[in-house]
Amino acid sequence: MTNTDENNLQEKSDNIKEFGVPANLEFKTNVQFVSIIGEIEGHSIAGSDKKSTKYEHIIPLLISAQLNPKVEGILIILNTIGGDVEAGLALAEMINSTNKPTVSLVLGGGHSIGVPLATSTDYSFIVPTATMTIHPIRTTGLVIGVPQTFNYFKKMQQRINKFVLRTSDIKEEDFIKLMYATDELANDVGTILIGEEAVKYGLINEVGGLSNALDKLDKMIVSNK
Repeated sequence: MTNTDENNLQEKSDNIKEFGVPANLEFKTNVQFVSIIGEIEGHSIAGSDKKSTKYEHIIPLLISAQLNPKVEGILIILNTIGGDVEAGLALAEMINSTNKPTVSLVLGGGHSIGVPLATSTDYSFIVPTATMTIHPIRTTGLVIGVPQTFNYFKKMQQRINKFVLRTSDIKEEDFIKLMYATDELANDVGTILIGEEAVKYGLINEVGGLSNALDKLDKMIVSNK
């Protein structure tokens, strides 16, 4: 085995570990697939026992998709418990700002900051058994008990609310009601929406699976030409 072969093998191994696919894998497709799974890792590294998506890995994929003329559409696959709010919102804004057709598919879960990620695309799907948790932002670790801290969290929550309201059809009063519900989650506030419920509230566009998402994206690509 030559040094080039060894390097290619190591590159494929590294990419399978980080992204789940081999490097330089040639798909005969005009669609960029982006998966966001587990915990969304931001400026702090998630624990070694956690499955996480590093936002610094997703950003180059989105930039590449935007710049590559062969890529005509982007499919976002979501199965996330949430995670870093700043990182998740940054990715959501980036997805929303691309000028190529985008479709999201919620599999398993699109919780917490996964909600704006699901609504960031031009059209969104959720499988019947998938769940989405809507709740106020939370924090862990040391919190300084001063009014400035409260104002910071309030502004952060407003940023998330405005994004979701801007990128979905949910009504503001419904979103606030779901976020602060006290009879849904044990020892917490918020609401869990399952499949069709997310569509009923206008958070997600349609119930469907992978084939539905790909068909919709293909139609959007044709209309975009």
